[in-house]
Amino acid sequence: MKVLKTRLLEAEREKQMTEVAKERKSQVGTGDRSERIRTYNYPQGRMTDHRIGLTLYRLEDILNGNIDEIIDALITADRTCLLYTSDAADEEDSVDLGGRGIINKKT
Repeated sequence: MKVLKTRLLEAEREKQMTEVAKERKSQVGTGDRSERIRTYNYPQGRMTDHRIGLTLYRLEDILNGNIDEIIDALITADRTCLLYTSDAADEEDSVDLGGRGIINKKT
């Protein structure tokens, strides 16, 4: 009976460890280029935000804190995303948001 109890406990512990490892792996990225949010290219003086497809050739200004244009573009993209996911825009089944992917709308 003790052997059965030990095996059951070991199986449960293994299951929990597998779930924790799976959750951890989903939270930690692989570091692939596809996961990049923003790229700073110093030789070209370029900043690209890959989420919204914004490229600016004013890297020095951006690094000095002049990020209003980036913030405005992110706000606009977020509002566009919210607009297309709301019930007000139910003409199509899906909407392509450029660098942000495709949103499938379900009513």
